[in-house]
Amino acid sequence: MLTQEEGRTAVRLARDTIETYLRTGEMIDGSEMQLPDIFNEPRGVFVTLTKKGQLRGCIGHPYADSALKHAITDSAISAGFRDPRFPQVRIDEMTNVTVEVTVLTQPRRMNVPPKDLPSSIEIGRHGLIIKSGYRQGLLLPQVAPENEMDEVEFLSHTCLKAGLPPDAWAAGAEVYCFEGQIFTEREPNGEIFEKDIREKACLRE
Repeated sequence: MLTQEEGRTAVRLARDTIETYLRTGEMIDGSEMQLPDIFNEPRGVFVTLTKKGQLRGCIGHPYADSALKHAITDSAISAGFRDPRFPQVRIDEMTNVTVEVTVLTQPRRMNVPPKDLPSSIEIGRHGLIIKSGYRQGLLLPQVAPENEMDEVEFLSHTCLKAGLPPDAWAAGAEVYCFEGQIFTEREPNGEIFEKDIREKACLRE
């Protein structure tokens, strides 16, 4: 778990990475600065960019395959400039872009019969990865409560993200869950706080 200050540092690092690249063309990786020790530990990370409430880019490292600082900087560059769904961000946009960093736990296989998968998922706590063959889809824990999905809808949308039929989870696709600690700007380049998505999920119920 990251402390509040470490979470704020993570978000600032993601924003600095994008803005440095926009200003200078240089790609930083976090090695240039003094960071808390946890930033040298392997972690999965996603960086999400939103503009006026709309998704502007979201890419990350689902697995703990690199140090946290490297995962953040690489994910920030990918979210800003490599997400095929969106054009590359521009320097003049950044005053309207909110940066969010989600630090992930290691995904674990949900080894239960398909009929028991919905009851094994906790909305507001779990993110999902669904795999079948070479296809894979991932949705972060905040996606379900922010879009008012129930467990079956969450499973189905993760299948669609993978390019699979929405009921692939019930037909033998591999389902993994993970958790995420989410730090986000309250407004572009503003106060950074830890988002409590479980509270939102409880309010929905």
